[in-house]
Amino acid sequence: MRRRIRTTFSTVGIIGAGLMGAVLALGGCTAAPENGDAVTGIIPAPVEFDLTDGAPFTITTETRIIANGDAARVAETFAAQARIATGFDLPVVADAVAASDIVLVIDADAGTGEEAYTLETGADGVRIAAPAAAGLFWGTQTLRQLLPAEIERTDASTPPTGGWVAPAASVADAPRFAYRGSMLDVARHFLPVEDVLDHIDRIALLKLNVLHLHLTDDQGWRLAIDAWPELTGIGASTSTGGDGGGFYTKDDYRRIVEYAAERFVTVVPEIDLPGHTNAALSAYPELNCDGIAPKPYEGIEVGFSSLCASPERAEATDRFLADVMTEVAEMTPGPWLHVGGDESLATSEADYLDLVRRITAAGAATGKTVIGWHEMGASHELPAGTVGQYWDFTTPRDRSAELTTSFVEQGGSVVLSPADVAYLDMKYPDDPDGPLGGKVGQLWADGPTTLEEAYAWEPTSIVPGLAEADILGVEAPVWTETIATAAELEFMVFPRIAAIAEIAWSPIPDGGAARDASDFHVRLASLGTHLDALGISYRKVDGVPWVE
Repeated sequence: MRRRIRTTFSTVGIIGAGLMGAVLALGGCTAAPENGDAVTGIIPAPVEFDLTDGAPFTITTETRIIANGDAARVAETFAAQARIATGFDLPVVADAVAASDIVLVIDADAGTGEEAYTLETGADGVRIAAPAAAGLFWGTQTLRQLLPAEIERTDASTPPTGGWVAPAASVADAPRFAYRGSMLDVARHFLPVEDVLDHIDRIALLKLNVLHLHLTDDQGWRLAIDAWPELTGIGASTSTGGDGGGFYTKDDYRRIVEYAAERFVTVVPEIDLPGHTNAALSAYPELNCDGIAPKPYEGIEVGFSSLCASPERAEATDRFLADVMTEVAEMTPGPWLHVGGDESLATSEADYLDLVRRITAAGAATGKTVIGWHEMGASHELPAGTVGQYWDFTTPRDRSAELTTSFVEQGGSVVLSPADVAYLDMKYPDDPDGPLGGKVGQLWADGPTTLEEAYAWEPTSIVPGLAEADILGVEAPVWTETIATAAELEFMVFPRIAAIAEIAWSPIPDGGAARDASDFHVRLASLGTHLDALGISYRKVDGVPWVE
C-alpha cells in the first residue's frame, strides 16, 4: 500500500505520526521527531511524491554510490558532504548493485527535460534516474531533504537517533520554469567569496539554478577588468554607509562560477548600465560628459548617475562597453549577460535609447543572451532573444507592464521579480526590527513582506498579456543597502526564499487554485531542521511549527 500525493492537488505535504503534533500546533514549535518518522514533505514540492508502507532506506558503513560517466560527477558532489556528516567511506564506484547502495543513473526515460528526475527509496536501496546530470543532481537534493538534518553538519561526532534513515518513497519530478534565480547585490555591500559559495549551496538545496550577481552600482564596482584596472581601484574602494570596499579578482570570480556549475547553478553577471554607474565614473573621468570624475559614493539614493551619450565621449564609452562586456563574457560560461537598464533617471529619453542600443549591442556581440531590467523595453532595437526582468509590484504601475511585454514582442522572454513579494530585503511584518537592531531591511516596496505574501503570487497573473510560455522564470533579489554581513543576509533571505523556490519549481494546483499555505508551513518546518543544521540564522516567522 502507498499513499500518493500530487502537487496538482491542494495538499502536497506528507505527514508522519511523529510530526502530526506539528500540524496541530501551527504557529508554535514542536519536539523533533524520532529518526525514521515520515518527513513532512519536500521544498519545493515535487510533481509526484508517493510515501509507501515499505521499510525505509538506511545508509550504513557498507553503503556505496553506484555511478559512472556524468552520473559519477554528481555522485561525488553528494558524497563529499555525506562523508563529512556520516563519517562513512561512501565510495563512488561503477559496480554491481547491493541492497544498501545509492544508485545514480542517466536514463532517457526518467522524465522530460534535462532537469527531470525520478527517485525511489526503500530497504533495497536508493535509485535516482534522470535524462541528464542536472536532473540527477536535483534528485540528490531531494534525498538530502529526506535524510536526517544531520546530513548537513560539518562533523561526524554522533550519528542521529535511529541512524541515517530515509523513508520509503517514490518521487517523479521536473521544474515548472527553466530559470529559477537568487540575486545577490554585492555592489552596495561586498560579500566575500566564501559567503557567496555558502549561498550557492543553500539555494541548490531548494533547486534554484541561477545566481544573479549584481556586480556594479553607484557604491562599488566588484569585478576586475584588465583593460580598466581602476574600476576595482577607485571604483571598488567604497560601499554603502562607509563600510569599506572590496572586489573579486578574476580567479575569485572563476572559483564562484566553477563552484556553482558543480551544483548546476548558472552565474549571471550584471553590469548595471547606463545608470547606477557612479563607481565607474569616479574611476575614469573620460566616461563623464564634463571630463571630471565624481567622488566615490556611499549613500543609498538612486537615479543620479549616467554614462555619457554625447558624440565627444562616444569613443571612450563604446570602448568601455566593448572591453567590459568581452572580459565578463569570457569569464562566464553561462548563456546570459545582464546589462541593467533600471532607474536611469539622470538620462534623457533620447540618450537612454541611444545608450541602450549600444549597451545591448555590445553585450550581444559577445555571443551571450542579454538580460535587462524591464525599463529597457522602451527600446525597440533590442537584440534577438533579449530577456526582460520585471521588478515592479504585483499590480503593475505606470508603463511597467507595457515595457515588459515589449521584450516578448521583440522575440524575447521575461523573468519575474515583483518587488512587493520577491524582494527579500523587505522587512518582516511580525518582527520588523528583528535581532539586528532595526538597521536591516527596507519598506519601500509595499513592505513589510510576509512569508505568506511571498508564497501566494502566481507568475502568469502579474503582467497582463504574458502567457506561461513567455515566462523564462522567477527570481528573488536581495539588495544590500542595509545588509552588510552574511548573518544579516541569511536572516532576510530565509525562509522567504523557499516560497519563491516553490513558485519557480512546483506546478500550480489543479484548476489554478491558490497554493496551500498551511501545508507549505508544515513542510517548511521540516526544511527548518536542515537550515538549523547548516547554521543559518534564519527568521523563524510566526505561523510555522518550527522544530526545537
